Amino acid sequence: MNLTRRTLLKATAITAALAAAGCSSKKSNAPKEESVVQQAESVEPEEWKSTICRFCGTGCGVLVGIKDGKVVAAKGDPDNRSSRGLNCVKGFYVAKILFGKDRLTKPLIREDNSKKGTMDGFREASWEEALELVSKKLKENWEKDPKSIAFWGSGQQTIMEGYVASKFWKAGLLSNNIDPNARLCMASAVTGFMTTFQSDEPMGSYRDLDEADVFVTWGANMAEMHPVLYSRLTARKLSGTNVKHYDLTTRESRTSETADKLLVFRPQTDLAIANAIINYLIQNEAYDKKFVEEHCQFKAGTENLGHSLKDDYDVTEPGASATKAWSITFEELKEKVSYYTLEKAEEISGVPAADIEALAKEFADPNKKIMSLWTMGMNQHTRGTWINNLVYDIHLLTGKISEPGNGPFSLTGQPSACGTAREVGVFSHRLPADMNVDVPEHRRYTELIWNLPEGYLDAIEKPGFHTVKMFREMGKGNIKFFWSMSNNWGQTMPKLNRFRGNDPDGKGVLDAFIVVSEVYPTRSTELANVVFPAAMWVEREGQFGNAERRTNVFEKCTEPPGEAKWDVWAMIQVAKRVLEGKKIGDKDAFDTLFGFIWDKDKNDMLEDEHEVNGRLWAEYRSFSNPDENQNPKAKEAGHKLHMSAKQLAPYDEYFKQHGICWPVRNINGKWIETNWRYKDGKQEDGFDQYGVEQKGKYKDIDFYKSADHRPSVFFRPFEDAAEIPDAEYPLWLCTGRVLEHWHSGSMTRRVPELHRAVPEAFCEIHPETAAELGIKEGDWVKVVSRRGECKVKATMQGRGKPPKNLVFVPFFAEETLINLVTLDAYCPISKQPDYKKCAVKIVKA
Repeated sequence: MNLTRRTLLKATAITAALAAAGCSSKKSNAPKEESVVQQAESVEPEEWKSTICRFCGTGCGVLVGIKDGKVVAAKGDPDNRSSRGLNCVKGFYVAKILFGKDRLTKPLIREDNSKKGTMDGFREASWEEALELVSKKLKENWEKDPKSIAFWGSGQQTIMEGYVASKFWKAGLLSNNIDPNARLCMASAVTGFMTTFQSDEPMGSYRDLDEADVFVTWGANMAEMHPVLYSRLTARKLSGTNVKHYDLTTRESRTSETADKLLVFRPQTDLAIANAIINYLIQNEAYDKKFVEEHCQFKAGTENLGHSLKDDYDVTEPGASATKAWSITFEELKEKVSYYTLEKAEEISGVPAADIEALAKEFADPNKKIMSLWTMGMNQHTRGTWINNLVYDIHLLTGKISEPGNGPFSLTGQPSACGTAREVGVFSHRLPADMNVDVPEHRRYTELIWNLPEGYLDAIEKPGFHTVKMFREMGKGNIKFFWSMSNNWGQTMPKLNRFRGNDPDGKGVLDAFIVVSEVYPTRSTELANVVFPAAMWVEREGQFGNAERRTNVFEKCTEPPGEAKWDVWAMIQVAKRVLEGKKIGDKDAFDTLFGFIWDKDKNDMLEDEHEVNGRLWAEYRSFSNPDENQNPKAKEAGHKLHMSAKQLAPYDEYFKQHGICWPVRNINGKWIETNWRYKDGKQEDGFDQYGVEQKGKYKDIDFYKSADHRPSVFFRPFEDAAEIPDAEYPLWLCTGRVLEHWHSGSMTRRVPELHRAVPEAFCEIHPETAAELGIKEGDWVKVVSRRGECKVKATMQGRGKPPKNLVFVPFFAEETLINLVTLDAYCPISKQPDYKKCAVKIVKA
């Protein structure tokens, strides 16, 4: 389409205006009216402090205004290089998430387990009583059966909160039953990066948005999910010459409105489309032969993996062989993809062959810079790793990678899914700095950094329960102690009936001892035995790592309300009690792990949060900076593992620069960030010289973490979804978010402007489908699957326009619980569940 400022405003600004005005034509039935904060009077701040937005993975800078020790204002931070002073509507109101009327301010202990599933049955308790109870239950179950304890972390925790959780669980308790909610959103991106490049996270940066000639969104509604980044995309379209945007999606969205070409495909068939593009490039010799010859190797993996519907899938032959891969030749790849002609891809996907060919020609054009962007549409996919691999294949075959305007870019959904979940080892299979528990050299290196005896971490040589497995086991009663932080699993996990039961209130289903660290009552706290009131966002100092590898630090701006505490403090208090009397070698276990942040005179954690963060950061940083590590053995091991490829700067430097993208280099006394990894060029301009300096073998680019410095071009075939519509359940269900609300809405629904703008969930239905079912605008309907059902209002006038055979429901509404309906089938490699496709029927309520 011909993008003008008028159409741009129509597509991207109207929802923000509605939210800012607090407008809505709907009346809410949500139980939040009594909990939202009231409109504050305008107050002039005494000072402004540098912070980062609490929402999504963009990493927008926010300046928080303080007066009399209270947060009174917020605005965009012009010195933040990710957002350049912009905030979306959620960021505009982010300060108000602190002030909901129902903030949790005291520890709660459940006395009546028969009332699980409600917030009844709790009594207030002291921190000492709550900590003693939690520590006793954790210690009892850990000593009885180490496999019966589990911790579920979050891409919303700060980096150091995740680091402490990982160290406590893996080194203190010798348990890998720790996983983050990032398993639900970014795991396929992780395994895609690791299988292709042997290194996690994008090689480009947001600066690519200012340089690309063609944008391809693969299952990414950027206009609503990453609006600040989308504004840069649309700005490039307005300022550039013939800049194009192709939107591949299963549902027309706000992002589609400004696309030049819309490719609506049948769910799961993006695999066929990507293969057809690869086949086109090879058959027409339109790939970059020199780049491929110098930099690529070729692989294939296990096919016909089936689907992970049963609890024992991971140990079945397909599940156990899912990660196997072997080398093939380029000619073998050519033969394998030859099946996927443009016509075959049209037959499978429903997308016209001519449209697929047009996109293939864009990639084939050596004069076009292309940026691929994706988020949950690719990652929440039963073949999520495969589709990530295929998009990398296209960029590698055409050499459109690791340079300004050229590159594949995975967008994250949480503020620190990268920095916390991925980089510090909160995943059940990982250790800090891209290392894995099942690699002996990685365990040795971690032991050196953590001052552990050699061989100590061999007890955790096998990955623990991944998230879906963890909740399946808890639903069966095999997890006896469970602790979660900064997430709302009682609402957001797929197939909630596994542990909530068919009763939506979930009363009496779970017999595990459950601890939830939270800031507001949620559908998870109602299932807890103990609730720890947590300090929120700028009520403590912290760090987030965003989608472009930028580590941002936010300042503490105010004290938490009541007795709410920093999660690091709570974890250290429990660790102190649980590890009391335990030894690591001949040394005290707690002192070995956390003595450097413990005040022995006061018998408490150090009071200065900045000092605690700084000391933790220095230890974590030594994983990635062996040159500055004082331990010669760790230095040697670090060089062997190339950990310096993820160099980090001293802690205070992140405050000075308002965030830095790793790898970070010290050049002439100045810490310089990297915007394009693997690419030779001036470091001062953002290019990565690490590989070139080390090898000298490659003139322009060096994928130095890959085997033989060559990333893998994978053959990954099309395989259909785990559940396909049929006569009984004839429609696809897709779930997701809306601009105004974030994840389960526990914060944004307590902001009055955002809550009024979108006060309740809805079910988007194609008008023809609605007419066939006798459904009118605003009618109550039931969305029903083989697993459960939920009640929601129908709309044929939503922002999104689903095709006839698909409906869309956002998951932010706790009263709707759409995840009673969804399927928990997952990618066999990444273990990430697929929220984007299952079979349902719609009936009038």
